[in-house]
Amino acid sequence: MIDISQLIYVLTIVAFVIGLIRMGNPATARSGILWAGIAMAFSIGITFFVPGLSNLILILPAVLIGAIIGFVAARRVAIVNMPQMVAIYNGMGAGAASTIAAIELIKLGNSSFNITIALAGAIIGNVSIAGSVIAFLKLQGWIRQKPVTFFLQQAVNLIIVAIGVFFGILFLLHGNFLIPYTSALIPFFVLTIGYGFLMALPIGGADMPVLISLYNAMTGIAVGLEGFAISNYAMVVAGILVGAAGTILTLAMANAMNRSVGAILAGGFGKTQSEDRTVSGNLKPISSEDVAVMLAYSSTVAIVPGFGMASAQAQFKVRDLSDMLISRGIKVFFAIHPVAGRMPGHMNVLLAEAGVPYDLLQDRDEANRAFQDVDVSLVIGANDVVNPAARIQGTTLYGMPILDVDKSKNVIVLKRGAGKGFAGIENDLFYMDKTKMLYGDAQESLSKIIQELKKL
Repeated sequence: MIDISQLIYVLTIVAFVIGLIRMGNPATARSGILWAGIAMAFSIGITFFVPGLSNLILILPAVLIGAIIGFVAARRVAIVNMPQMVAIYNGMGAGAASTIAAIELIKLGNSSFNITIALAGAIIGNVSIAGSVIAFLKLQGWIRQKPVTFFLQQAVNLIIVAIGVFFGILFLLHGNFLIPYTSALIPFFVLTIGYGFLMALPIGGADMPVLISLYNAMTGIAVGLEGFAISNYAMVVAGILVGAAGTILTLAMANAMNRSVGAILAGGFGKTQSEDRTVSGNLKPISSEDVAVMLAYSSTVAIVPGFGMASAQAQFKVRDLSDMLISRGIKVFFAIHPVAGRMPGHMNVLLAEAGVPYDLLQDRDEANRAFQDVDVSLVIGANDVVNPAARIQGTTLYGMPILDVDKSKNVIVLKRGAGKGFAGIENDLFYMDKTKMLYGDAQESLSKIIQELKKL
């Protein structure tokens, strides 16, 4: 039975790899998820037949309850709330890894190597689950979304995690000069989890995509380490795959903001800063009728989605508008910034839900090459990712690669009000002569534009 289980584990590893490869392309991503899901189901199933497994009377109901909750929650969650679900489910994976670590550490007699691996996995898992909980609460709007900071915050965080690691080392060395080494596990877990909470608090909403991908990578690493500790090769490989993919994505997201991961963890971006500079010009409102006329007589239109589109759940109206423009012979494309929204690929997910063809989506670099030929850029709820202030040294956004919407011939911005983005600075784009502001809920505004287009 052990040989059979190892063989199935190997097959599931192959399925994980196939799934991950297929997730790399939007057209095959759905099947990639199915491959990975089936592999996970087989991994769980064969584990029940491994000799020595005990406590089935507890495990079976837990698996059944978790499966039901996960299935129902995933079916009912709105796409706009997908970032919250990703954050909390990622935290659950980290929590599972931390629980495995706790059980292995409680089992006295393990080798120093296994204890070290389990401790390392526990630290990473504890930080990831705590940080994921904070990310969920911020995304859900249950706690302050902007950075939460206090005096000497980084120093306090460092002291807390250092003390937590000290207790872990005390346990590893079986030291008893302060407390019985088995009791060291309690402050070890409490302090490292506490550090996870504190680490996530100063992260602003604009950094949330990077934070979520970072915790995803940390969860994968934690799972991989615990797989080493309990000699489960499926866990090892699955964890390594998730950790590697999450790390690459984290670095790519950080690069998209032209910032280091360390700077993001320091909580600098998304922190409201007062600036002495003044923005010339004024905000110029426009009516939905005039927007419809501008769009109707354009040759090329770029649609730039942001979190405002997600919060208004306007992706279906966006699809209707793009279909209508294309039917009139107008070239339309969607300009996607990698950190627009609240999670990696947030805009892609929303547009895919609405059925927007993949070939209409352009990444930042491709879109930036096309903006100079765009007659109208329609910015729907995006702010910092289109702010030309990112080119001005000394501003909070300086150095962040943006979508060069300001190079379009005309710009229409759909926005609820005249508020600032997460970076807390005025958007220079909104004050340009070529820019007009259409205020209101994005879904309602798009509905009015569509109705006016039908009249033309």
